[in-house]
Amino acid sequence: MNIEKLIGLKESEDKVEFKEASGGNISYNGGGKVDISKRRRCILGYVIAFANEGGGYLVFGIKESIPHIVVGSKQNENTTGELESNIYRDTGIRVLTKELFDQNGKRVLVIEIPSRPIGRVFKFEDVPLMRVGDQLKPMSDAQYLKIIQEQEPDFSEKICLGLTLNDLDDDAIRKMKEAYSKKQNNTQFLTLSKEQVLTDLNLVIDDKVTNAAVILLGKKNIIRKNIPQASIMLEYRKDEGKITFDQRHSFSGPFFLETDSLWEKINLRNGSFPIQEGPFIFNIPYFNNEVIREAINNAIAHRNYGLTSETVIKQYDSRLDIISPGGFPVGVNLENLITISSTPRNRLLTDVLQKTGIVERSGQGIDKIYYQTLKEGKSEPDYSKSDAFQVELRLSAIIEDKAFALFIESVQSELNDDNKLSVQEIIHLNHIRKVTTNFIYDKNIIKQLLSRELIEQRGKTKGTYYVLSKAYYEFSDEKGKYSKTNWDKDQAFIVILQHLKKFEKAKMKDFVDLFQGRLSRKQVRIIVSKLVENKELKKSGIGKGTYYDIGENYIKSMEVLSKALHIGLQQMENNKE
Repeated sequence: MNIEKLIGLKESEDKVEFKEASGGNISYNGGGKVDISKRRRCILGYVIAFANEGGGYLVFGIKESIPHIVVGSKQNENTTGELESNIYRDTGIRVLTKELFDQNGKRVLVIEIPSRPIGRVFKFEDVPLMRVGDQLKPMSDAQYLKIIQEQEPDFSEKICLGLTLNDLDDDAIRKMKEAYSKKQNNTQFLTLSKEQVLTDLNLVIDDKVTNAAVILLGKKNIIRKNIPQASIMLEYRKDEGKITFDQRHSFSGPFFLETDSLWEKINLRNGSFPIQEGPFIFNIPYFNNEVIREAINNAIAHRNYGLTSETVIKQYDSRLDIISPGGFPVGVNLENLITISSTPRNRLLTDVLQKTGIVERSGQGIDKIYYQTLKEGKSEPDYSKSDAFQVELRLSAIIEDKAFALFIESVQSELNDDNKLSVQEIIHLNHIRKVTTNFIYDKNIIKQLLSRELIEQRGKTKGTYYVLSKAYYEFSDEKGKYSKTNWDKDQAFIVILQHLKKFEKAKMKDFVDLFQGRLSRKQVRIIVSKLVENKELKKSGIGKGTYYDIGENYIKSMEVLSKALHIGLQQMENNKE
């Protein structure tokens, strides 16, 4: 996009909005304007409206009226990077900014806004916006309903025009046949012709080749020409803070052939942690084969091929990131990622991968990733960097808690195959281990873990909490910590008292920090409330200014004890005389 092309665009037809903004006075978020219609006409308002309408351009430094004349603009001069960052922070939309200059040096700022994902509506101050003339108006109920009921088209089942069976790789087809035969326990499948196999799996329809067939089986030059975004980029960086990669490899061949080559390249920099404790001797790899393969397979199966970006894998010595274009499928988010069975974005592609054993049934692939990662004592798979436009999975190679890995290994080794710990049970055990305060525990799973004697209950009613069983603390060689998990009010008061004798007063945050890893924030609050109620602690101030010091009942008890001690000593002196 250059200035000449911009000037020739029409606002309604070409999805562009011109603003003079010569002084750079367009508000970022509406500022303090009281009139809602005026407040919406800000940068964020236009970004959201354009995204809802399929994307477009917001242009500063060109007159709105026809003919569009360049006047120049100081809008966000020297702060375009900050502007992109703020828009992403506040909306989750990744815009691109570009500064253009005409022959007279007049500056034009262009903000390129991408389209919303399928089934997603963006909102400004909880209102979905769209452009109506020169105004930003709330989206109509009919349009809103139409968007949220959208179903993503299956890119993989579409025909890739102009291709024939000769454009598919025979080695990839052979490997697919072998995988299907093994998964389905059907040796007869190996005897079928490639035409029959491809037709049976719906990869070829009426001699026409589908996109799924190209991605899974296409020759490398065919993939690069027709679906270049199907390539996978593997980048290695020694330093996690480094922007440029040290090495980069491109995998552009049929996925049935590239999947092993990709793992072999990742595995070249793999290592393992030796674990030995009593009868338990095993190695935990930095990067687990099953986890990495499943994560890559999921990225290939569920990515949005309507976007032109490749799937990118960033490997570091102690972490591996997998970034796939397109957000989560419709209905999936960070909160229900493990529990929901979603409709695959690429249904044909996913169906073939499931039938050949490359990916698990819907939802089970994520389960496997969590299960294997947590049972190895590593931190949870991290999807928190994902947004509406890409899914980013971070997998740590570091063993966070060797004792937890030993604990899970010892438990699983004693259970029958049909009675092994489920992924949800391991997730719950992990959150109990970490004393996670914002995790919502499932009552049925807690009941199962109690019956298995893998956790123990502490406290009563609202003060109820759970700790791992004694076996975990034996593996961690922290038996003292196990004893400290059974805190009552009197024990807690002793610790609090020692703190107050040093610092005289404290805030609730100080008490929470004092019991970090032993009691949750909720449990600390309950104990402190009881101590205040018994006047063993005194509460002063309000809101954020609230603090606590030693209460009058404790002071009185100490005075009584002091008097009793004095009387006792006096009596001892009298007896000597």
